Amino acid sequence: MEKTSGLHQNMTSIFLLIGHLIVVIPLFSAAEGCIICDYFVLVGEPTAITCPIITLPVLHSDYNLTWYKNGSATPVTTERDARIHQREGLLWFIPAMLEDSGIYECNVRSLNHSNKKTINLTVFKNDNGLCFNGRMKFEQKVTSTNTGKIICPDLEQFKDEDNNQPEVHWYKECKPGFLEDKRLLLAEGENSVLIRNVTVQDRGNYTCHMVYTYMGKQYNVSRTISLEVKEKPLQMQPEFIYPRNNTIEVELGSHVVMECNVSSGINGLIPFWQVNDEDVDIFDKTYREQFYEEGLPHGLALSGTKFNISKVKVKDYAHKFFCHFIYGSQEFTAYIKLERPAQNIQGYLIGGGVSLVFLVFFTLFIYKIFKIDIVLWYRDSCHPFLGKKASDEKIYDAYVLYPKNRESCLYSSDIFALKILPEVLERQCGYNLFILGRDDLPGEAVISVADEKIRQSRRVIIVLVPEPSCYTILEDESEKQLAMHSALIQDGIKVILIELDKIQDYATMPESIRYIKQKHGAIRWKGDFSERSHSASTRFWKKVRYQMPSRKSGSLSELHLLPKDLNLP
Repeated sequence: MEKTSGLHQNMTSIFLLIGHLIVVIPLFSAAEGCIICDYFVLVGEPTAITCPIITLPVLHSDYNLTWYKNGSATPVTTERDARIHQREGLLWFIPAMLEDSGIYECNVRSLNHSNKKTINLTVFKNDNGLCFNGRMKFEQKVTSTNTGKIICPDLEQFKDEDNNQPEVHWYKECKPGFLEDKRLLLAEGENSVLIRNVTVQDRGNYTCHMVYTYMGKQYNVSRTISLEVKEKPLQMQPEFIYPRNNTIEVELGSHVVMECNVSSGINGLIPFWQVNDEDVDIFDKTYREQFYEEGLPHGLALSGTKFNISKVKVKDYAHKFFCHFIYGSQEFTAYIKLERPAQNIQGYLIGGGVSLVFLVFFTLFIYKIFKIDIVLWYRDSCHPFLGKKASDEKIYDAYVLYPKNRESCLYSSDIFALKILPEVLERQCGYNLFILGRDDLPGEAVISVADEKIRQSRRVIIVLVPEPSCYTILEDESEKQLAMHSALIQDGIKVILIELDKIQDYATMPESIRYIKQKHGAIRWKGDFSERSHSASTRFWKKVRYQMPSRKSGSLSELHLLPKDLNLP
């Protein structure tokens, strides 16, 4: 950490020194990215134009450069004594004349590259009575109270035959003698003037002048610099704008850019990122850090660095990323920590709630359609595991009440009650039924037997036919009244109504029958008396079995060993 901090402290000192010095910004110069590059030269002065392509990194070291004028197919001569010639990759004008203004093209060819650039040369005259042209100047800036530096730009090409730089003479507003000021110092061996304790009075136009000798002839070379003095901003204690020891949420695998911003009244303050006491690009080679500096109102400056993580990894959540900056002898630190985003519980709750509601409705829908099949399956599958229930002291699963057929009846209620009903419910399903006329003994009183057997039954099955004339009024009504009395009032026995055919009007039926029909409905027999309708798996018999009680555990053979099967009297 001490080694890294020392390195950054040295870097800070260097940038502070650079911030105190002058920045050279030629307004009219060639650039690599230009489409048409502009060059300017005073008439009668020599100049050398550089082809921007040769500075590109893609250019092969072995290349051929040729200059052309105004789209001409004839290259510019390489004869050194020609006023306009090409030498060492440069296009020379010794000196430049007004008629030389125009378009020039440099064409570069190498083994794997071919490119060309267009140069626009303007040859100008000085303003009347001045040693410079007000539109053809280099702008430079210095800060008041600091040490400034005025640099005479672009004179490296004009060395003499002994490779020595000619002597440079300076003028301010085209007048000599300004160097007599003790604050000014001509830098030895450099094309520059140092100004100590810069003030606003030092702003103005400075012209550097030298004599260039070529092939025995002397030529004047001059450059004019427009110097701007910038007021020094008020000093303030630097402070972090961001981060503030905070945490940010980022997804695993996402791209994130973290910025560290410091506001201050000085330039050259460099914040830097570290993790585990290492610079971030050393800690992980995939990390990228980029410095920047911006001016703010009221003479303030914003120094910052961007820290780029192209793809967040699991290990990045385990560290704090510290941003440091050094001011004087103090080091300031703030950090950012990455964490996974909190799950959007609301979305899951809404989705889960909607799914649950849909599941409930779907389950109810399925249950409504397959309710009978589900209940019957549950009885058959789970009843053996539920254990024995407490005895209800009932002997019969159902008491069957049916109209005795008369010769005028079209419906075979006897066949249904005495043959089909026992075949399915007793033999196939294992229920125990009591059917008056089949299970009672001769000579027994019908009313007494019916009252006793109804009390010993868990259900009452009443078989209905559409024709009232099919009933024996005294016998059937008495039996029916007993069944209704036990079912509705005394014992609360459940009644199952079975229609052998559609009954259009229940008005002729007893009120108790109408009440049960309205409350529980009736099961309509749609089959015939063939063997096909005797299967317990048909829809009709499933409805009957659904309303019947659960069967007692035991073998079918035990259930069928009843007096009616043994033909006992």
